[in-house]
Amino acid sequence: MLKKYHTVAPYGENEITIQKSRFITYVKRTETEEAALEFIQDIKRKHPAANHNCSAYMIGEHDLIQKANDDGEPSGTAGVPILEVLKKRKLKDTTIVVTRYFGGIKLGGGGLIRAYGRSATEGINAAGVVERRLNRLVTTTIDYTWLGKVENEIRNSSYPLKEISYLENVAIESFVEEDETESFTSWITELTNGQASVEIGEQLYREEKISAYFDNF
Repeated sequence: MLKKYHTVAPYGENEITIQKSRFITYVKRTETEEAALEFIQDIKRKHPAANHNCSAYMIGEHDLIQKANDDGEPSGTAGVPILEVLKKRKLKDTTIVVTRYFGGIKLGGGGLIRAYGRSATEGINAAGVVERRLNRLVTTTIDYTWLGKVENEIRNSSYPLKEISYLENVAIESFVEEDETESFTSWITELTNGQASVEIGEQLYREEKISAYFDNF
């Protein structure tokens, strides 16, 4: 599993008009090729009267699955520019579909490339980009007498607090990066004079939205 990578927020859409043609962009996080193909078909069913539903997707930890489809536009003028935006932004597990309703003015090959690249870029910007970091869910169990101090210290640390459960004892769940579990455990042990129990739990990705706005293609 990758320690960190960038992808899109679960879903987003955007619309622009270029030379009277409508370009509607749909962006979705898709972790398998099957999910990507299903999403593309969903958009096609949503816009049966559209002139084109062009698409591209990039799937997998190492981007091994990459596909682009011009859907009737001149070869290389639609799907490939969309895919190039995904590559430029280094977005994994992402599918983009750009629906075009022709407005009567031909854009030419270069114009189409710019239009679909811009549509993809603005669609991603509208959806938002997230960084996913591989973490461990670590549970710190303490007596209630330690709650104020430990909670305050964790909230002011670099370890995001996920949840607090008030049971017989207090269980505080925190996100800790994989290579920091030992230092976290030592820190909690020192903080509580050895009175805390620290349990290293499952691996999971923690998401954080990032400012990754790009100008038009």
